Amino acid sequence: MEYIRKKILVYGRMIKFSHTIFAFPFALSAVVMAWENHSPSIWDFIWILLAMVGARSAAMGFNRIVDADIDLKNERTAIRAIPSGLLSKKESLLFVVLSSLVFIFCAAMLSRLCLILSFPVIFFLLFYSYTKRFTKYCHLYLGFAICLAPVGAWVAITGTLSWSIVFLSLSLMTYIAGFDILYSCQDIDFDQKEGLFSLPSKIGPQKAMCISSLLHAATFVFLLAMYTTFGMHLVFLVFLGIIGLLLVAEHKLVKPDNLTHINVAFFHMNSVISVLLFIGILTQGFFR
Repeated sequence: MEYIRKKILVYGRMIKFSHTIFAFPFALSAVVMAWENHSPSIWDFIWILLAMVGARSAAMGFNRIVDADIDLKNERTAIRAIPSGLLSKKESLLFVVLSSLVFIFCAAMLSRLCLILSFPVIFFLLFYSYTKRFTKYCHLYLGFAICLAPVGAWVAITGTLSWSIVFLSLSLMTYIAGFDILYSCQDIDFDQKEGLFSLPSKIGPQKAMCISSLLHAATFVFLLAMYTTFGMHLVFLVFLGIIGLLLVAEHKLVKPDNLTHINVAFFHMNSVISVLLFIGILTQGFFR
């Protein structure tokens, strides 16, 4: 039992399970918004939740396999499960396959349409792992791959698309891409040495951070557009105002010549932003 517990912890650290707090609230927000005009069962919610866990686990596990040799050379990432020897590539590959099957099975349990869409979705998620090898816009691709979560949750419940949910997904895309650019500033020297692509390593941290700021400004605009198109209650604007202030504070903390606060900005502030969004949507739903 102790061996199993330790393995579970290792797998959890490998996929950074704690980081699910960034995207999960966006997907759950889509569920809450869809719930207002539809009547999903508790099983719909369970399948959506498990599908998100399966998809993210597969994507993160695959990324660790593809980047294992690169991670070994980087002092910051050499402690990860595969390069440190805690997990083998075969164990990790089995984990990715099982996680992908969980995602596909849960999608099938939701609807035939979800089953069909699950295959291109898992492809987009896994393909991200190769983008840093050929495009400096890999951050935008990561945002795009993750922003499929709210759309998927919405389609699972409603069977349709709407502008409101598209704006929510676009806000997630720009939000993820923006802070991924900030986070990648830590590896500028390493990326340049290894010939890897990222905006900070190709155009410099100052210009990259300007683009990150613009992306987060777009996040705010897309959330405002969602508020308008969905006809949300005024109380949501209170939460949106706080989110806007936190996004500004995040960029005040991280400077091109000072990355000491990057972990605070990356994990703590972004976690608060994601949770605030979900609470805001949940609260306005009660008022509506």
